[in-house]
Amino acid sequence: MNTAAASVAAVDYAPALRLLLGAALVALLPLAWVWLRQRDTPRRLAALTALTLFLTFDLVVFGAFTRLTDSGLGCPDWPGCYGEASPLGAREQIHAAQAALPDGPVTWHKAWIEMIHRYLAATVGALILVLAAVSWRERQRLPHTPWWPTLTLAWVIVQGLFGRWTVTLKLYPAIVTLHLLGGLALLVLLAFQHAAYGRQPLALPAVLRRGALMAMAVLAVQVALGGWVSTNYAVLACEGFPLCNGQAWPTMDFGHGFTLRRELGLAGHGGALPFEALVAIQMAHRLFAVIASAVLAWLAWALWRRGGAGRFGAGLGALLLLQWASGLSNVVLGWPLVAALGHSAGAAAMALLLALLIARAGVAPAPARPQPLPVAA
Repeated sequence: MNTAAASVAAVDYAPALRLLLGAALVALLPLAWVWLRQRDTPRRLAALTALTLFLTFDLVVFGAFTRLTDSGLGCPDWPGCYGEASPLGAREQIHAAQAALPDGPVTWHKAWIEMIHRYLAATVGALILVLAAVSWRERQRLPHTPWWPTLTLAWVIVQGLFGRWTVTLKLYPAIVTLHLLGGLALLVLLAFQHAAYGRQPLALPAVLRRGALMAMAVLAVQVALGGWVSTNYAVLACEGFPLCNGQAWPTMDFGHGFTLRRELGLAGHGGALPFEALVAIQMAHRLFAVIASAVLAWLAWALWRRGGAGRFGAGLGALLLLQWASGLSNVVLGWPLVAALGHSAGAAAMALLLALLIARAGVAPAPARPQPLPVAA
């Protein structure tokens, strides 16, 4: 047998197939629940979209939990765990790795956290596949184009690749950050579809529609900076607030801190990442938070003043306060898990709220049908 044939024969697809089969079986439960509760196909699609959106939000939050508990390499291969579909089949390898490094990346509970994240991601992917297939079959009855769920399906495949590279490239910071942003993008795509079902258009002036788009763009930049802080473990690079290590403008190394093509903990040239680079990453997130907060606070106030959009304004304002509280808690209390997880969940909720606002404001209300003039007798 030649070398190429041997390499092909060495590929073991069994873990991936078992993982996909498990995801399909798990996805059948919510699918059956939706199909039995709703008799009309458009209503089924609306309910399935809402359910998939809810599970995707859970997936984003659980992905943050996986990252914050250092469980991203709990199973150091992909998509299985040491070639098995669950940690149960890999107990010997996990035990050996944990015995060698008790506080290392591979432990029993970290392996389960990582695999539960993969199970949930595969289940969401299966639901999105069904959503896309049924949308094309019922495209004449949809309130939106079937290309929306098709784009969502394509993006969830990209997300799966980012998840794979996160493991195979050993938590490469740029890949992990893109994986985070990709999860929020998936949430936004599903929110646009969800808003099309049975929702009245929200009449907003042009200045608020542009403000909502600007707020989404600013939030995306701030989330990217926050993800860069988290994936580089730069949360505690600054002690205290508003000062950083007792200084208003500490020594910072933006060049090394924002070099994207580098491994975790290393500079672009291969040496250790300077501490000043971590300070620069943390300070960039803090400084841009002022800009992002100003834009989001203005939008929340402007929406709250309008009757029909008041709930969006109140929700946005509450989430902004949550973000400040959880962000300050991360610094002052030494990065507790609850505060860090709340900070990630708050960012995802804010992206979801803005996406729903933009989707509903982007649908122009149907013009009123003219009434016939009375005919004189």
